[in-house]
Amino acid sequence: MKNKKKNIIILILILILSMGALLFYSLTPKQRDKIIDSSKTFLKPKEKKEEKKLKIVDLESKTRPYAVMINNIKAARNVQSGLSDAYIVYEIIVEGGITRFLALFMDTDTERIGSVRSARHYYLDYVLENDAFFVHHGQSPQAQSDFSKLKIDRIQVNNTKTGWRDKSLNVSSEHTLFTSTTLLENGLKNKRLERNKDLLLNYSVNKIDLSKMEEASIANNVEIEYSGAIKNSYVYDEVNNNYKRYVNKEKHIDAVTKEQYTVKNIIVYQVENRTIDSDGRQDLDNIGSGEGTLITGGYSVPITWSKESRSSQTVYKHLNGEEIKVNDGNTFIQIQPKGKNLSIS
Repeated sequence: MKNKKKNIIILILILILSMGALLFYSLTPKQRDKIIDSSKTFLKPKEKKEEKKLKIVDLESKTRPYAVMINNIKAARNVQSGLSDAYIVYEIIVEGGITRFLALFMDTDTERIGSVRSARHYYLDYVLENDAFFVHHGQSPQAQSDFSKLKIDRIQVNNTKTGWRDKSLNVSSEHTLFTSTTLLENGLKNKRLERNKDLLLNYSVNKIDLSKMEEASIANNVEIEYSGAIKNSYVYDEVNNNYKRYVNKEKHIDAVTKEQYTVKNIIVYQVENRTIDSDGRQDLDNIGSGEGTLITGGYSVPITWSKESRSSQTVYKHLNGEEIKVNDGNTFIQIQPKGKNLSIS
């Protein structure tokens, strides 16, 4: 009985297959090709979606960045080079109401960075929080005292092995010293190469949309005053989702690319500064905590900042206590003198 049922089932299957074959071969060649293609698609294993990766930094990299002191006096601004390759740029007040940049480069091949200038002691706090190699030419007495005290890994740029003087520039000699990431390798010697701290900021591969936050405000135009000599402004470019940078209402342009600098994220907060010597050098009350602003994607939100010590990382949080995330791109950290104007509209 069982064998009889089995034979009947086999016969039915043979009939179904035969009918299917007859039907298939009764179709036109074009119709048969369509069926074959669709069956291939159906049977094809699902492809794994390619994992999104950050463009600004490699999260798997443990490379120690270079933190380069860059001149920002008016006479040297037209020769500034390489800032567009920096993933973070700090701007802080120095003597005479001017500012200098501390620009961080990691895993880049940047052929011209500068012009390189001398160290000020409070910039070392931001070198340490990024576990970076400090790149400079010259230093204040306060910075000189701190180098060994804080165990700063330094690369002093000269015009032979680690840099060069561009004598073709129509500027004073002190504004003509440049370096490159390739030449900086000559200054590494036996220094530790692997970074022992996490990246300072939390980056998002997906677009950060601050407009969804309750405390968000439109930020199409941003003005940040440092002194009578330095007033930065940013204008939001909706098409490219970044900010075009201006200094004293003039486009801030790279001397090599001839393109205006653009910025993806801006962090602004204010600290007290004071004069500490006859040359007008400054000190900052940058250890502690306070309020600030995160600006990205055409919106701004209030945040808090805290830095427990000179070597600890500054922590930036939303008002709900969560650490901020920033868009995949470069960040300017504007540490502004207390009481100076910040305008966002």
